[in-house]
Amino acid sequence: MRKLTGKELAAAIKTQTAAEVAAGPQPRLAVVVATDDEASLWYVRSIAKAAAGLGIAADLVDLGPGARAEQIRETLARLSADAGVHGVMLQTPLPAGISAQEMAGAIDPRKDIDGANPLSLGRLAAGLPAFVPATAAAVMALLDHYGVALEGRRAVVVGRSTVVGKPLAHLLLDRHATVTVSHSRTRHLAAVTAAAEVLVVAVGRTGLIGAEHVAPGAVVIDVGTNPTGDGGLAGDVDFDAVAGVAGALTPVPGGVGPVTTALLLRHTARAANLP
Repeated sequence: MRKLTGKELAAAIKTQTAAEVAAGPQPRLAVVVATDDEASLWYVRSIAKAAAGLGIAADLVDLGPGARAEQIRETLARLSADAGVHGVMLQTPLPAGISAQEMAGAIDPRKDIDGANPLSLGRLAAGLPAFVPATAAAVMALLDHYGVALEGRRAVVVGRSTVVGKPLAHLLLDRHATVTVSHSRTRHLAAVTAAAEVLVVAVGRTGLIGAEHVAPGAVVIDVGTNPTGDGGLAGDVDFDAVAGVAGALTPVPGGVGPVTTALLLRHTARAANLP
């Protein structure tokens, strides 16, 4: 079984991004946060640290866990209108009752480096230029990095979020894969996933996918990042069980995650160079 790690690919993307940053104006990324969730705040800090290493300025705009919807929307709109800010990102989770999709509509699509604005998603679905949600883009980048053929192959995506599942289905279709989108409520899920030659899992449920869900030799991409009791992360795939069946498998952590962060920063650098 081949382990598909993301460290090497992420490093290559960052090297390329650093060269782009050095050749153009300094990009500035603004990340809006309205939570006290420590895991989320740790992720934002890690983005800022990685950005600094590439010469990208990163601002954390912390509205606090009590932020109101209008406050979040106005902040995103203000940053979108600021000529000195090139990339805008809304970090989740948000306070109860506030829709991330509705808030993301206030982000200028030209600065929407994580492809969260519904306009960005619509352009992606229509095959028009747009920033792709970074996690979905990271899955495709990993598949390409390891030379996984997609044309004509059966691909199953488990998960239907606008962050991963739906945009990834469009990206796979654009590469001529035959795509099935399933989710945690799909009846007889194992029968659906076991037909996949390429299986991508992005549900947020620890160990959802076991050996019985995977066809022998399949390529399995685990997008899950579920906190564990000891402060670590676990995927949606039971790694040890599936490793004995799959032909290739991403680890958690160390698979899709590093590539996602690298692509967010590359999107920021490219947003800074838009005419």
